Amino acid sequence: MVEIETKTRKWGSSIGVVLPKEVVDEIGIKPNEKIVIDIKKRPLAKEFFGKFPHWGKSTQEIKDEMREGWNSASDILAEEKSKK
Repeated sequence: MVEIETKTRKWGSSIGVVLPKEVVDEIGIKPNEKIVIDIKKRPLAKEFFGKFPHWGKSTQEIKDEMREGWNSASDILAEEKSKK
């Protein structure tokens, strides 16, 4: 089984997908041939927030902790200068 990620496209009143040539060649798909496609919608990151209540931290607390590590050296120096 080959797994690919592709975007859907509007075709008239339908939605379609394009199979890359490499996949078509690898599997040997021919025009007008019946194939089976296993469809899975990719989840968005925001759909995961709040799904793990046992973590004990709110989403905001987790985001705040992540932001703490984002400060660059120049940000840290600017903070230290402003405190003086």
